[in-house]
Amino acid sequence: MKLAVENLCHWGGKIKMKCIKETGGIFLIWCSLLTILPIIVCAQGDSSKMKETDPLVLKKLEWFQDMKFGLLMHWGPYSQWGVVESWSICPEDEGWCQRKGPYSSNYNEYRKAYENLQTTFNPVRFEPERWAISAAEAGMRYIVFTTKHHDGFCMFDTKQTDYKITAPGCPFHSDPRSNVAKELFDAFRKQGFGIGAYFSKPDWHSPDYWWPYFPPLDRNVNYDVRKYPEKWEGFKKYTSNQIKELVSEYGKVDILWLDGGWVNPENKAQDIDMPQIARMARHYQPGLIIVDRAVPGRYENYRTPEQQIPDKPLDYIWETCMTMGNSWSYVPGDDYKPTGKLIHLLVDIVAKGGNFLLNIGPSPEGELPPVALERLKEIGAWMRVNGAAIYSTRPVAPYKEGKICFTRTADDTMSAIYLASEIEKEPPHVISISSFSPPRDSKVTMLGVSEPLVWEENGNGFIIYIPESIRNNPPCRHAWTFRFRR
Repeated sequence: MKLAVENLCHWGGKIKMKCIKETGGIFLIWCSLLTILPIIVCAQGDSSKMKETDPLVLKKLEWFQDMKFGLLMHWGPYSQWGVVESWSICPEDEGWCQRKGPYSSNYNEYRKAYENLQTTFNPVRFEPERWAISAAEAGMRYIVFTTKHHDGFCMFDTKQTDYKITAPGCPFHSDPRSNVAKELFDAFRKQGFGIGAYFSKPDWHSPDYWWPYFPPLDRNVNYDVRKYPEKWEGFKKYTSNQIKELVSEYGKVDILWLDGGWVNPENKAQDIDMPQIARMARHYQPGLIIVDRAVPGRYENYRTPEQQIPDKPLDYIWETCMTMGNSWSYVPGDDYKPTGKLIHLLVDIVAKGGNFLLNIGPSPEGELPPVALERLKEIGAWMRVNGAAIYSTRPVAPYKEGKICFTRTADDTMSAIYLASEIEKEPPHVISISSFSPPRDSKVTMLGVSEPLVWEENGNGFIIYIPESIRNNPPCRHAWTFRFRR
């Protein structure tokens, strides 16, 4: 097996997983910046047990690879404080767990105040239809929404807990749109989106995960599961029941995106019975993609490197999840990536065979930040010209040459996407590609331009000439696409 390093998992932790050959098995070592989590051993047995074989799931994974561009949304009561979702109540000495504000000096007071945010969360400007339209105009094709993060607050009308947006203690509960996940899924489904439900396996509000009898020590369950099996059985039932609600009461769901990879059988015996959850979920949603993040095996149908792009194409299905700003959740005055950079990230990811899941955090009032809406509008203008080089494509060697990325479609049409620098407002006079050349009878076209372009062979490569009329009036900004047969 090839050595591989993949960055995965939760916000801020930048957990890395290394696969290292050893006698008798492959040891998967998880490590954060300061914390070493337990070693996970993947036995070298029947490889079929580690791979997905359900034909409906395999078909859905092909669909997923065609989508290319999705929207991730982290949203909850924590947006009122403009703090990172969940992690500030985790008692770990990590940068992303730091507490801020008037309660920060006392953990118990801070956690109580954090949980009381439920009583003031009232996003009366929540209009999921507008969100869906903006995302669709940007060229996004699927959404992954946080139905529940690690703090345990539910953005759906679960029957398993009152720590939810529809509970009487939350002022938004009387609003007809209070079942946020349902309203959002319905609105995005009407725009033709695939639907993904983000769901945290750990639940720091559940008394069967962080038992109040003991103080929490870190992100893990705070009692010995083997010593108190009845508590853990209660948590397993709670988790399964909530997932059942999501897959049976909220319409068609395409992706179950499970976060909190430290909840796995090899780490403190935190076995939530993924085989049972998968059977149940796919009973209600045949072909459901399950993403058990950072837990290698059959229930990690695709992988999710976080806040970065691999250096080269990977030999498995993957999706980069990345923030548009600096934070996953809403922060006033956050610094958002420029449109050109976002487009270049999308192109680079797609050229390497991945999907781009771009995160935006709504405000506590229920609005998308104006700067985020502007970015979506500008990305959409580019996608309307260049989408044929993005959707339903697969990677093709040489993947990238200098400032040019390559993609291909099923009919072997190849796209060369030139990534403009910040100062390039128009295409250069010539585009030079040195690693290959199209057949001599091939036409070279530019997306957004009706007439074919002049080109000629040049050694092992070729040169495309861009006339002045196109350079003076390019079809888009930030990147330009040239198409031909390989």
